[in-house]
Amino acid sequence: MPFLRLPPAVNSRDFRLYMAGQMVSLTGTWMQSVAQNWLVWSLTNSSIYLGIVAGASSLPMLLFTIPGGIIADRFSKRKILMATQILSIIPALLLGIFIDLRIITVFHIAIFAFLLGSINALDVPTRQSFLIEMVGRESLTSAIALNSAIFNGARLIGPVIAGVIISFFSISTCFYLNAISYIPIILALNMMKSEQRNDSSELWHRKKEGRTLLPEIKEAMDFLRSDPTVFHTLLLVMAFSLFGIPYIILLPVIATEVFSSSAGIYGIMMGAQGAGSLAAALSIALRQEVSNKRMHIGFFTVIFSIVLFFFALSKELFLSLLLLFLAGFCIISLLATANSLIQHRTPDNLRGRIMSIYTLVFLGMAPAGNLLVGSLASVAGAATGLKILSLLTMVGGLVFTVTERYNRD
Repeated sequence: MPFLRLPPAVNSRDFRLYMAGQMVSLTGTWMQSVAQNWLVWSLTNSSIYLGIVAGASSLPMLLFTIPGGIIADRFSKRKILMATQILSIIPALLLGIFIDLRIITVFHIAIFAFLLGSINALDVPTRQSFLIEMVGRESLTSAIALNSAIFNGARLIGPVIAGVIISFFSISTCFYLNAISYIPIILALNMMKSEQRNDSSELWHRKKEGRTLLPEIKEAMDFLRSDPTVFHTLLLVMAFSLFGIPYIILLPVIATEVFSSSAGIYGIMMGAQGAGSLAAALSIALRQEVSNKRMHIGFFTVIFSIVLFFFALSKELFLSLLLLFLAGFCIISLLATANSLIQHRTPDNLRGRIMSIYTLVFLGMAPAGNLLVGSLASVAGAATGLKILSLLTMVGGLVFTVTERYNRD
């Protein structure tokens, strides 16, 4: 039966190892994220410092992601990932030690957040471009969706575990456990049998050329000019990161102002959105491929904007939770398909750089998007702000759909 069929990407032994290691590692990452925010709040009681630490974590994505993509194109992606996982242990371990020594300050937390963000600026584009080398082009969409499912599954599990540990043990334990959680993915990467497919050919010749940064970037820009579909998809992802995804930061406001509720309802709302994301990821993962990716992307962008508009109008909790589920479903359906479309159209020797640009417009725009949405809500109100965001994403989805409809390859 179709719903009992295993996702195509699972046929790869390397990807199965990767999945097992990633689930443990990402659960630890979400544990640290929750513990870090709680630690900053307990030290300062200031939302400003929460924003500063979040900014310190995301700033490296703007500064170092493109060089990270160049490195991913030049060297063995598997070995790069092993190095980034080993390096990621250091900030987690030091945070735990500093807490137990009672010398921790918000300055230390910001420094370690910047360090981890810098490591992630190399890790994320490398990880994204490594998927195709584990499963091949025919199962890439399934692998991207499963990777997203693992991420969203860990997002549901990690915070719960962190809450229990902070309540019954100590906050430093979360950081120690996160440090330990990197070990399974390091072992998984080490156990993989197949080396990168590009390691023996053009990739290594380019490494020997000793090319500087600017020619590497120019080569990626030339490709984007030659492939309007990839360029348009990146623009849509950037617009969605600015005007769509940041709606999440207004959920606490909606929970308080519309439903006069405590943090419990806010948690349920986040859970509904996460459940929709997980459902979409699993739905895509079970399919061999998504047909007509460009129309699929445009469709879910438009549907998301409609869902967000009605969420802004909703005064009923059950309806709001249903709409949040649908919003989460649309977000992952759009992003997983966009990621797959870009990677399918990108040559192997450029994949690291193009995925670094994808990471830049997706994650690097998050601080600007959060600031924009927060400012909009403070001036016009949360509900009105959500309506404006829905209209902006609607425009982006329609422009992309119309443009690609007449874009003949």
